[in-house]
Amino acid sequence: MMNQPTSHYARLLDREIHWMDWGPRDGEVVIAWHGLARTGRDMDELAAHLAAGGFRVICPDTLGRGLSQWSPAPDEEYQLSFYARLAEALCDALGLVRVHWVGTSMGGAIGMVCASGRVVPRMKARIESLVLNDNAPELAPAAIERIKSYAGNPPAFDTVAELESFFRTVYKPYGWLSNAQWRRLTETSTRRLPDGRVTPHYDPAMVRQFTAHDNDYLIWPHYDAIEVPVLCLRGAESDLVLPETIDAMRTRGPGAAGRLQVLEVPGCGHAPALNVPAHLVPIEVFLRAAGA
Repeated sequence: MMNQPTSHYARLLDREIHWMDWGPRDGEVVIAWHGLARTGRDMDELAAHLAAGGFRVICPDTLGRGLSQWSPAPDEEYQLSFYARLAEALCDALGLVRVHWVGTSMGGAIGMVCASGRVVPRMKARIESLVLNDNAPELAPAAIERIKSYAGNPPAFDTVAELESFFRTVYKPYGWLSNAQWRRLTETSTRRLPDGRVTPHYDPAMVRQFTAHDNDYLIWPHYDAIEVPVLCLRGAESDLVLPETIDAMRTRGPGAAGRLQVLEVPGCGHAPALNVPAHLVPIEVFLRAAGA
C-alpha cells in the first residue's frame, strides 16, 4: 500500500521552503519541480503514479510560491541560480545522493542549471536523469511576454469560483483536467487578500526575474554541459518551446550525444498537466530505464 504523502518545511539558505514527500522513503528519488506561477501540488498525479510504482517523489514549492516563504530580496533571489542553490540545500537536508529530476517549465530550467554543474557543481553528480516538461534552453520571446503579462499582475476575485474560472481559461493549454482536478488546482493555489478577495498563491514580485535578470532562461551553456539522459515533453501546441528549438537541442549537448528523447504531446500547449496516462507512463518508463 502506498505511503500517504506528508507535508514538510525546512529552513534552506535562511528561507523557509515547503515540500510534499510521496512514496516509500527507500525508493529511487524523483524531484518534481513545478512551473513559474504554480505550486508543487501540480505534481500530485505524477507523484501518486510514481509512488505507487515504488519511487519516492519530492515536490517543493519554489521560494515565493505556495506555502514557501516569499523572498525579502526579490531581485537577488528570484532567479534560476538561487533556485538551483535551494535545490542543492534541499538535497543536503534530505541526505539525497542521487535523484531523477522532472521539471515543468521553470522547474525544467532549474533542473538544467543543476544538471550542468555550472552553478552548483555538486548537483551535477546527483542528477541521474532529467525530464523537461515543455521547457528548453531557449524560450519564445512572445510567449515570455504573454506569461509576464498575467504572472506579474495576478487578478483578484470575490469568490473562489471566479478564480477557478480564471484558472480554467489561462491554463487551458494544460490539456484535459477533470472537474475535480481543476478544483484542486484552484484550492491549492489560492490565497485570500486583506480585503477578503482571493488571488493566485504566489508573490507577484517573482516576475522580476525577467526584468532584473535579462535572458535568465537563455541557458544553452547549461544544456550543452548536461551528460545524463534527457526526456523532453513538448506540448504540440506550445508557443513557448518552438519546433526549431527542439531541432537545435537534437544537435547539441545530450542531443548530440544520443541522450535526448523528445515526445510531442497532442492536445496540449504550455504545458502538459502530467495528469493522464499518456503523460505519466512515458515518464515512468524513461525514469526506470535511466535508473537501470
